[in-house]
Order: sequence, then structure tokens, then C-alpha cells
Amino acid sequence: MIRGWYIGASGMNAQQNRLDTISNNLANVDTTGFKKDIPVSKEFSELLLRRTQADGLYKVPGGSCDVAPIIGSIGLGVETNEIFTDFQQGSFKNTDTKTDMALAGEGFFAVQTPAGERYTRNGNFHLGKEKILLTKEGYPVLGENGPIHVEDDKFFVNQDGMIYNKEDNALVDRIKVVRFENERYLKKQGSSLWDTNDIAGAPHIAEGDERPRFLQGYTETSNVNVVNEMVQMIEVNRAYEANQKTVQTEDSMMDTLWSKVATVNR
Repeated sequence: MIRGWYIGASGMNAQQNRLDTISNNLANVDTTGFKKDIPVSKEFSELLLRRTQADGLYKVPGGSCDVAPIIGSIGLGVETNEIFTDFQQGSFKNTDTKTDMALAGEGFFAVQTPAGERYTRNGNFHLGKEKILLTKEGYPVLGENGPIHVEDDKFFVNQDGMIYNKEDNALVDRIKVVRFENERYLKKQGSSLWDTNDIAGAPHIAEGDERPRFLQGYTETSNVNVVNEMVQMIEVNRAYEANQKTVQTEDSMMDTLWSKVATVNR
């Protein structure tokens, strides 16, 4: 009976994690380049119940047999296995701002931060005082030759990420876009930034068919669907209440059991 408390409590914890993730998705519905998270749950290993008493034996010429040695299985609850990020492409928003860029396809912009090189899908850039292309947080956007220096915001970017000055049509640099062996294991760092690890693999510059197409004057919107998230929130609330009622029922049953035992012992 006590096991029921833990099973119900594990379900409540899992639904709380789902609710936290959904809330974060909804809070970032207007964040440029945001990728929604999906909580993945798994059940604890089931136990197989087997009768230990030999009351089901019957005699046969060769010995004896058990009528039903196995009673059945019992679940032990659920837990959050991982928070999976959905990298599905968001839609494009026209800003008519030359410093804004969007990636049509998989890949990440590379930016230089105090903690080292980080990666983002947020192409809402601006031109700094030192004529360096920067993110909203002030981190330099990297080209394949380092931070990108441009004279003004009148530059042109082609679909391959080549940056040209408007006045003399001279090539400035090519925007550094990287890919990873296992992108699903990248870790969010906040401020629309991502960091790699041993599982995701080292970054490599995207070339050929794996290089996304650049759209200048556009930004990529969040891939969060508000309606779907709200529906899931309702499902989470109902599942949480169901687990809560399970715990309350177990508590009521245990209270009755203790009351009966106490009465008999008197």
C-alpha cells in the first residue's frame, strides 16, 4: 500500500517537469530562433509477482505442477528520462533590416563569448560601434576569418553566406555556420546560445548540401505552437490531478487500516 504513495508521487513529479517545460516554451514563443523542448518520460522497470506458497500444486504421475505460479506484473511509477529539443524549422519573419539573417535549413551561427565559442539560431544581429556584427547580447558574430567587420549596415549577404560591401562589391568574409554529428545533444546556455559536448561532437563548418541557405532581412521565429502547448498543459493538469487523487486514496486506505488495527489491538 505504501508503494502506491511512491507511484503516485513519481507521476506528480513527472507531470510537474512537463508543466515546467511547457511553461518555458510558452514564455519563449516570441524569442527569435527558439527551439521548443519536449519532456520524455519512462516507466520504472516492472516487477513480476510470483506466488511463493505451494498451495497451487497438484499431483501428476511424474511429480507435481503449479496451477498458476505467476500472478502478474506491477508497475513502479514513472520518471522524466530527458528533455528533448525539437530542432524543427521555424517560420520566417520579414524585418527589412540588413543586419538580420535567418538560416533556411539545419546549422548554427557561431558567436564569440567570454566563455568561448557558442552557437545560435538567433540571427537578430546589429552593427556595433567598432563596426563589428554583434548579437543582441553584444557577442561578435564569427565569420570564417574571425569577427565580421563591415563599414556600415548596407552590406549584402548571398544565399551561401558571403558578405559583400555595397560600395565596391568587395568580399568581406563568409559567415561561419557549423554543424554537429549529434545536434540533439547540444546544451542550451541561455540567451539563445548553445554549447557542445562529447556526445554532440566537435563543430565543423557546414559545406555543400549540409550548408543552410541564408535569408538576409529575415529572422527565424520560434517553432512553438501555442495551441498545442495549451492543449498539453490541460493534459498535464488532468494527469497531475489523477496522480494526486491516487495519493489521497492511498492515504485514506492507510488511515482506515491503522484505525482498524488500533481498534482490534485494544
